[in-house]
This record gives sequence, structure tokens and C-alpha cells, in this order.
Amino acid sequence: MNFPDNLKYTKDHEWVLIEGNTATIGVTDFAQGELGDIVYVEIETVGESMNQHEVFGTVEAVKTVSDLFMPVSGKITAKNDGIDANPQDVNTDQYGKGWMIKVEMSNAGEIAGLMDAAAYKAMIGQ
Repeated sequence: MNFPDNLKYTKDHEWVLIEGNTATIGVTDFAQGELGDIVYVEIETVGESMNQHEVFGTVEAVKTVSDLFMPVSGKITAKNDGIDANPQDVNTDQYGKGWMIKVEMSNAGEIAGLMDAAAYKAMIGQ
């Protein structure tokens, strides 16, 4: 499994790329593997300000539907429209074309509560 060192991770299996005050968010390689073939991603929260741990959308796989949780508080400024037509990108390129949303962070201090790659690997037993 792939867990890039430049990302932060959550206990809910989201990854976070921090670039200045912008966080790009998606689901981890572990999460997509557990979910199986992803067939639909629903995100209808663009433009909304949300708190850390709130549900910002759902991902639907052949076997299950799973909530997506905000790793940091802020305003959702963009969603990846490419995964509407190609939800399988979440399975095949979760850290690239499979990203979910971009967030303008409102509390950068929350980053300190996220895991680095080593801590995330330890949490999932890798």
C-alpha cells in the first residue's frame, strides 16, 4: 500500500495535502481497498463552511456506502468534478486524479492533530 510522506492522515482514513491555507482531501489507499470498487461519490457541500469531523459527502462502493469526514475545519472551495464521470479514479489514483475536495482552512492548528504516514501505518497495522 502507498502512503506518501508529504500527506497527513485521519483515523477516518482521509488524506490531507496542506498547501499554504488550502487542504486537498481524499481517501487513503487503505480505505479504497477496504471499500472495493467505487461506483459513485456524492459531494454537495461546495461553498459551505464546515467543522472538523462533520460529514462532507459519501462514497458508494459495490458493497457499501461510507461517509466522508472533514479532517480540518473550513470552507469547501472546490470538488473534483472528474470523479463524477470516473469514480474509479478513487481506486486507481487516490492521491492524484482521485482527490475529493479542496478546503480553505479556518483553523490551521487542527493540522497538529492529524497523523503522519508512519503513525497512520501503525494505526492500520502496516
